[in-house]
Amino acid sequence: MVWDGSPELLNLGFFSVRWYGALFAFAFFLGLRVLNRITAREGIVPGGFDSMLSYVILGTVIGARLGHVLFYEPEVFFSDPIRVLKVWEGGLASHGGVLGVVASVYFWKRRHYGGPVIRLLDYLSVPSTMVGGMIRLGNFFNSEILGRPSDLPWAVVFKRVDDLPRHPAMLYESASYFLIFIFMMMLLKKGVHRKFKDGFLTGLFFLLVFLARFLIEFVKELQVPTEASLPLDFGQILSIPFIALGVALLLRSGFLRRGRPLA
Repeated sequence: MVWDGSPELLNLGFFSVRWYGALFAFAFFLGLRVLNRITAREGIVPGGFDSMLSYVILGTVIGARLGHVLFYEPEVFFSDPIRVLKVWEGGLASHGGVLGVVASVYFWKRRHYGGPVIRLLDYLSVPSTMVGGMIRLGNFFNSEILGRPSDLPWAVVFKRVDDLPRHPAMLYESASYFLIFIFMMMLLKKGVHRKFKDGFLTGLFFLLVFLARFLIEFVKELQVPTEASLPLDFGQILSIPFIALGVALLLRSGFLRRGRPLA
């Protein structure tokens, strides 16, 4: 496959809309609908989390931008700190975005929700996988998050970058996140999460999402030159604590104990 599509969905000359931005925005609004559907099934009044949307979007963008600069371009803080604010120039790290979401949910919870924050994160973790899948589709339209050269039949030539057939790494991630979303929705529908303590779904999210991310990193191009001297790239190194946190939350919830089947 040869991909030479424009990153712009709409261009009116004085105003343009990019696929990435459109998918980013649509993913969050769709995610809110899924969240309201989940919480309604759990006995919470539909629409109770509508005000969370602005918190989560802001937390995602700030966390992802700070994460990118801290993890991949720390020199920017000293050489050109104003550039940290230039989100439109690109450079968002999903690990930082997840931390930003957790922080924003905590601040929202203090004013709007009386339950434990881990239960709130359980509700949010399911649509978050779908949001991640749609954002990675946006990366495809931008011809970014590229894989390494490959001769596999499904390799993609990103003409806006070079003429090499490559692993469509962003599509691997997108497909993985959508599959995890479907799996977690099935667990919710069956009520499996009710067999465990709060934190089960959050732990499952951290474990599955960042394990997928860790494995897909093996076919990704390096983000910065310094990664070449490391046994693992930054994406893998940063995924390990999230995987460990996922396992810890699953153990805390009662999962993996004897006599506690998944379904």
